[in-house]
Amino acid sequence: MRDAVTNLIRNYDVSGRYLDRNAVDALKAYFETGTARVAAAAVINANAAEIVRQAGSQLFDELPELIRPGGNAYTTRRYAACLRDMDYYLRYASYALVAGDNYVLDERVLQGLRETYNSLGVPIGPTVRGIQIMKDIVKEQVEAAGIQNASFLDQPFDHLTRDFSEQNV
Repeated sequence: MRDAVTNLIRNYDVSGRYLDRNAVDALKAYFETGTARVAAAAVINANAAEIVRQAGSQLFDELPELIRPGGNAYTTRRYAACLRDMDYYLRYASYALVAGDNYVLDERVLQGLRETYNSLGVPIGPTVRGIQIMKDIVKEQVEAAGIQNASFLDQPFDHLTRDFSEQNV
């Protein structure tokens, strides 16, 4: 798994350059948010089950056709699979949050998921909406925990939704 530091160093190493002012500034910005990133991940970890439950409830309130006969979350098995996937996205978003790099999302979540969702006929719109709801809940909880300057919270969730939204899944 890559993080902001190893990714930056790898890019400079590949191009045979010394770390310049931009690199130092990027490293400084990452380290300045380090404590907040870890604290935000701790909030997610402590509340993951509730975040997923609340996001699932809101998603199915907004899109009740998903849990009606013929819907993609109809039957207990499919409903549980939907919540399992939401938990999966939340967990990997927390990894990317701490790493300060979205590579783990590309490598561990997004690369095989498109094909899987295509083969299963999973609609992408509700998936994107579920991730957006989780982002909003996480932001509320992190703010309630008193974590300042948490603008970095959007990055992994937005990366997931942007990648899903750009694909014809």
